[in-house]
Amino acid sequence: MVSIKDVAKKAQVSTATVSHVINETRFVAEETKQKVYMAMKDLNYQPNRIARSLRSRKSNTIGLLVPLVAEDTSNFFFMSIANGIEKVLKENGYNLILSNSNEDEVTEKNQIRVFNTQLIDGLVIAPVNGEDSAYKKELTGDYPVVYIDRHPSGIEGDMVLVDNLRGAYEAVRALLNKGYERIGFITGTLGITTSDERLKGYKQALEEKAIPVRKEFIKEGPATFEQGYQLAKELHEAEVSALFVANNVMTMGAVSYLQEHEVKIPEEIGIIGYDDYDWMKITSPPLSVVRQPAFEIGKVAVEQLLKRINGSKEKYTEVMLDSELVQRGSF
Repeated sequence: MVSIKDVAKKAQVSTATVSHVINETRFVAEETKQKVYMAMKDLNYQPNRIARSLRSRKSNTIGLLVPLVAEDTSNFFFMSIANGIEKVLKENGYNLILSNSNEDEVTEKNQIRVFNTQLIDGLVIAPVNGEDSAYKKELTGDYPVVYIDRHPSGIEGDMVLVDNLRGAYEAVRALLNKGYERIGFITGTLGITTSDERLKGYKQALEEKAIPVRKEFIKEGPATFEQGYQLAKELHEAEVSALFVANNVMTMGAVSYLQEHEVKIPEEIGIIGYDDYDWMKITSPPLSVVRQPAFEIGKVAVEQLLKRINGSKEKYTEVMLDSELVQRGSF
């Protein structure tokens, strides 16, 4: 194996100089640096990144922990966030390690413990739920953390969120303004802050128009295609005039039910879904949705994380990004 001594000999410098070039621990003239780099290239010498990280306490690696579930199309949402993160990291010479909590609190805790041993410089995390038990006890690593998408209760920290309440409110208000009043609401499991906020937005829009909130029009279930299909069936049979589906995979299930039973959209029922994916543009008619700024969430989150890594002591920030109602032909 090629050693640092071999590099020093070929570059005709001391081993200390090679070490300073690799670890950037002391000024080295540009001409000397180039000699060392050329020697490393010629000898195909690869510095030991782990040893280097242990010496400098800096790995130039960021962790990302998100709740991916195999059957949930929200994976596209989190992957868009990851793309935003990775773009900024590449521009700043950092690498990304992606980990999955699988929407399970025990798995999430275990993944955080793994990150605590991996010498990461910072962590971006989309929490499994809004409780704080998984964080105060587990986040013992010496690195900054930025929370995204969901707001964990009882935690002080930097957060990048989307105004889910406003997004749901504007969607339901748009349905109301079109004359729909018997509006059904389909949601994934409540208790997650994003789901709870979307329900609040739904209720707020109805109350503002003095329309009673009817419990039988609010349907909750696991965020699956099958549940979206079944709950849309129940609401259609309850003769709602419109559906607001606050979860993307359940939107797919709901649309499938309506198409399968030849329910005319928007003549017989209006519908607005959540998040914006290509399949929503090719339904007949194209589906109206609440679009979230996924890429921007990742970009803003990692920019704040890098500030912390570089020593920022400013107060914790909570950035609230706006969603957008995209009107197509479904209401």
